[in-house]
Amino acid sequence: MTIRADGRGLAGFAALLADPTRAGFCLALLDGRAWTAGELARSAGVAASTASDHLTRLVRGGLLVEERQGRHRYVRLADPTVAHLVEDLAARAPAPATPPRTLRAASAGAALAYARTCYDHLAGRLGVLLYDALLARGVLDRSAGLTLTPTGTSWLDDLGVPVEPLRATRRPLVRDCLDWTERRPHLAGALGAALCVRLHHLGWTVPGTGRSVRLSPTGRHELAEALALDPATLAPPSRDGGPARA
Repeated sequence: MTIRADGRGLAGFAALLADPTRAGFCLALLDGRAWTAGELARSAGVAASTASDHLTRLVRGGLLVEERQGRHRYVRLADPTVAHLVEDLAARAPAPATPPRTLRAASAGAALAYARTCYDHLAGRLGVLLYDALLARGVLDRSAGLTLTPTGTSWLDDLGVPVEPLRATRRPLVRDCLDWTERRPHLAGALGAALCVRLHHLGWTVPGTGRSVRLSPTGRHELAEALALDPATLAPPSRDGGPARA
């Protein structure tokens, strides 16, 4: 493997995320959408001019790409590898010292922790449960690096996720992504993205607020059956911290 950066180059790249505003922008963009500079400024509580300066640095550094439509400037994460980097760094960062101050903020945090999109694949407790179940069913194997098994190819075909088109992309088929709330891996790569899309098309998952995701009642039972799990295992936590009833 060829190392292209030296210490100064690595430090300069790391400095792109060594600012709370710029780091917050990248976390917001994990929803996979393109945001305007104004939307990001409001989300971070900074002036538009301040946001513009930060976004220019992130674009020049290769973490973001920009698109212009008329007067509007849209930015998004440069590619899935950037999303993987941001999620991995977030998983290694200390938890916030100050807990949410309102019920609304606490509920939003719980929804994100249960299930959310990480760029274009499922993350949170649901994403980790899915990853673990795919390993348990023999769909995935990690005895010699994470791989999709022949059994897994058949299982995915039954679910309506053809594998061969995914192999034809330049993106890795399967990849671990360290979950920032669970601190354990969920599934990324082309397969992780395809599964996220398929579960949505089946109506098993539905969008929540922001980048949070919910399992529909039908989806909870159908996904549990497909993964050979008790549906209660997939239930979001109740307000008292325990699992919700099915």
